[in-house]
Amino acid sequence: MYLIKNMGRVKFEIIVVGLLVSWLMTSSVNGEDPYLFFTWNVGYANLSPLGGNSQQVITINGEFPGPIINCTSNNNIVVNVFNNIDEPISFHWHGIQQRKNSWQEGLPGTNCPIPPGTNYTYKFQVKDQIGSYYYYPSTSLHKAAGGYGSIRIHSRDLIPIPFPSPEAEFSVMIGDWYSKSHVELKKQLDSGRTLAKPDGVVINGKSGKGDNQDEPMFNLLAGKTYRFRFCNVGLKYSLNVRIQNHNMKLVEIEGSHTVQNVYDSLDVHVGQCYSVLVNMDQDPKDYFIVVSTRFSKSVLTSTATIRYVGGKGPASTSLPPAPTGWAWSLNQFRSFRWNLTASAARPNPQGSYHYGSINITRTIKLASTAGKADGKLRYAFNGMSHTDPETPLKLAEYFEAADKVFKYDNIKDDPPVADDEMVQVEPVVMNATFRNFVEIIFENHEKSTQTFHLSGYSFFAVGIEAGKWSPEKRKNYNLLDAPSRNTVQVYPKGWAAVMLTLDNAGMWNARNMALERSYLGQQLYISVLSPERSLRDEYNLPDDFPLCGLVKTMPKPPPRYAGA
Repeated sequence: MYLIKNMGRVKFEIIVVGLLVSWLMTSSVNGEDPYLFFTWNVGYANLSPLGGNSQQVITINGEFPGPIINCTSNNNIVVNVFNNIDEPISFHWHGIQQRKNSWQEGLPGTNCPIPPGTNYTYKFQVKDQIGSYYYYPSTSLHKAAGGYGSIRIHSRDLIPIPFPSPEAEFSVMIGDWYSKSHVELKKQLDSGRTLAKPDGVVINGKSGKGDNQDEPMFNLLAGKTYRFRFCNVGLKYSLNVRIQNHNMKLVEIEGSHTVQNVYDSLDVHVGQCYSVLVNMDQDPKDYFIVVSTRFSKSVLTSTATIRYVGGKGPASTSLPPAPTGWAWSLNQFRSFRWNLTASAARPNPQGSYHYGSINITRTIKLASTAGKADGKLRYAFNGMSHTDPETPLKLAEYFEAADKVFKYDNIKDDPPVADDEMVQVEPVVMNATFRNFVEIIFENHEKSTQTFHLSGYSFFAVGIEAGKWSPEKRKNYNLLDAPSRNTVQVYPKGWAAVMLTLDNAGMWNARNMALERSYLGQQLYISVLSPERSLRDEYNLPDDFPLCGLVKTMPKPPPRYAGA
């Protein structure tokens, strides 16, 4: 450990680079998986994502969207984040399972935020994962100001992928966008008011008008095939994606290789990522990628231009229409199938895991509702609306101070018999048994489509239907080839069922992916502890882990986990 004092930033970074190189060489000698190092300078920039007036946007190394993390299964990722904005900030790695390592989740329930003018280094492994994911700032309403970017995890060379390698690939971050600053939006929610509809849609931080006035975003060769990774990083609305005159072959959903069906458009709900192959087989000229909102009273649309290299002619200003209604979207969901013969992060085929034959040990029903507390709008699961305490839940648990910060199991496995407009506001934590196979039913009692996410895991989305769930609905489940993923949408007055094994010890977050709803309480944490307290199941508190809240002045407890 070096004491660095009164040194310039350049000298500091030289020493850091030297230490990282030394670490990398040691890791190679010890046979560890490769390390990838990133330095991020997080700051503000005045940009115009929707065209027109500029606004304050969160950038990383001056980029919006932020830098792509391009890695391979089992790589170790080291991200040194320098916070140059005027508020504490943390980053969450959406869809990265953080095996045995919820310390690196970057959520308020697991981590202290990075204070302004300081830095923190996230260290995690993309263990046994492939696919399309993204990161974003998890504090306050910072996500509404940007700060997000793509994570691509490629298969190792020894594991074949079930399609020919494309000519190139592109990350396409799509989302709805507000022209108001994140500070204004936060004040609005804190006052008890809901957010109005967004002001537009952005594609990789820009909003095209479909008038051929924008520079091409993608320059492509005729006759070649390209991979596009679409992720909805927005705040409120599901989005539909289509490409003029081109079909899209779906090959991957959130880490699962899929049966390669062909679509002329795809619904991408908030928080979801889809990977498609597109053949450049049309007349060589310009074409629009079209992204528009779904299930909104008025449709917001944005375009990005694809240009055939050497082609001539503008894109047609007649944009292909999006589908209407949620029944079309539900049918599309039912067409998604796991590719049972393809390998993913491991050599064995995906279909060798027979999730449909495992006995369910617990059923958890989580009903999405809106209500009020102290006269202000709140969102809840089962009448419980989460609020983040000053002390992160995982730290309170580790320091054996949980009883001073939160109560276990203050949310029940079943929603109240009748929806109540009054909700209870407190940290919401559910205990769960390590390695149990559970069924979670997300119920949507409202009139808008919702998307739900569970961190730390992938689950099998075995069913989505309208109406109310009952045990008899299990006969309609897909118990053979439902894709393994981390988000699922629920249509108005409907439900979705997911199944998973709780084999990842830690403190994990389940939430509504609409930022307004998660900020106002529609989330909870699930504590999964290993009874054996072994390093095989969960890592100890990192030595350099920042402390805050109640535990900041407490003596550090001895390691909770030991053994090989």
